[in-house]
Amino acid sequence: MKKCKNWIASYLRTVGAKRLIVMVFGNIFLGMGVSIFKFAGLGNDPFSGMAMGLADLAGVQYANLLLVINLFIFVLELVFGRKFIGAGTLVNAFLLGYITTFFYGIWTHFFPLPEELWVQIPIMLAGTVVTGFGVSMYQTPNVGISPYDSMSIILSERIPKIGYFWHRIFTDAVCALICYLAGGIVGLGTLVSAFGLGPVIHFFDVHFTRKLFRNGEDIL
Repeated sequence: MKKCKNWIASYLRTVGAKRLIVMVFGNIFLGMGVSIFKFAGLGNDPFSGMAMGLADLAGVQYANLLLVINLFIFVLELVFGRKFIGAGTLVNAFLLGYITTFFYGIWTHFFPLPEELWVQIPIMLAGTVVTGFGVSMYQTPNVGISPYDSMSIILSERIPKIGYFWHRIFTDAVCALICYLAGGIVGLGTLVSAFGLGPVIHFFDVHFTRKLFRNGEDIL
């Protein structure tokens, strides 16, 4: 127990509290963005969409099923990609589903579900911006990546002849297929998440998040 406390204290000193704060807020915005995508009803990112489709099929809460899926993938990350694990991994894996559910409950409490495309598309675009901002804040501090995000990196390291981009396309395609087979929504939101989030994340990286750090040190 004492060794565990000492390790945690050492980790916090090494990482820095401010990096952890940025990461936590990043996951909050990420969960908010995923909930906005879900509220728009045009499809989520492949991994979230898969979890939502399986949850609906099984008749269980999305957050609970996402936790189980993340636990399984976390074991794989622990075995094959331990270097990618950090505080960000744990927050994303075990809390993101509940953050998403919390915000989705707010949207559905105060607003009716949009049914017309001209309303759904602006909501989806808002979700793109919020999600991109959240991913930028969650990844830039470099304090651990989610189990799912680690899979394509681990695959690219173990099968280097196939680049990271194609491994990511493969994992996203598998998730999208499972989402479709489970009766989930695979639509415009799925495509925007898969191919449109990158430029948004890059924009926030350059114009906001990286400015919080200078030469690896917090300047908040």
